[in-house]
Amino acid sequence: MGHTTRSGWRTSFIPLLFALSMLFTACASSTRTTSPADAENTAVPKEYVIGPEDVLEISVWQNQDVSRVVSVRPDGKISLPLLQDIQAAGLTAAELKDVIKRDLKPYIGTPEVTVIVQQINSWRIYVQGEVHNPGVYPIRSRTTLSQAISMVGGFTEFAKKSRIQIVRERGDKKEIIPIDYNLILNGKSPTQDIYLKPGDTIIVP
Repeated sequence: MGHTTRSGWRTSFIPLLFALSMLFTACASSTRTTSPADAENTAVPKEYVIGPEDVLEISVWQNQDVSRVVSVRPDGKISLPLLQDIQAAGLTAAELKDVIKRDLKPYIGTPEVTVIVQQINSWRIYVQGEVHNPGVYPIRSRTTLSQAISMVGGFTEFAKKSRIQIVRERGDKKEIIPIDYNLILNGKSPTQDIYLKPGDTIIVP
């Protein structure tokens, strides 16, 4: 009788143990540790502010003649049928939607408007000095310094990587951020691989 009990216990315990093992493996794979840098890199700005040369999709429900894809002009404005020039730069998509709805009301009773930013072209960084391809580069997502250096083809043999400067505008003032790129390369100070902001200038002496 005792032998039958132990056999039955084993028969029921082994599948249970297997199920618990599979559950533990699934939980472990879904809770991989993410570094703070990775978490910040995947963050998307909640309220993106439209800028010149961005591409917008304007949809007005049941009004295809008004709906269209437009580019924001250098003066920050867009043009739509029935409406005069509309200031888009400096507004979020939600704010621009409200402006268009307000301006369309005299022509369309209760317009249903959707504004989607199709392309972000107004975010730019500037790279100068001892890199292979200096110039102006658009950035469409969060970009680190090391990613920007890769974009421009890397350093020339004359680059002084320990004396890089990032020039960042703070209102009417400019902030100089010194970077020792060697500390990024050897892993001693990965925090120096900072996220760039639109308008930043990277100077490599």
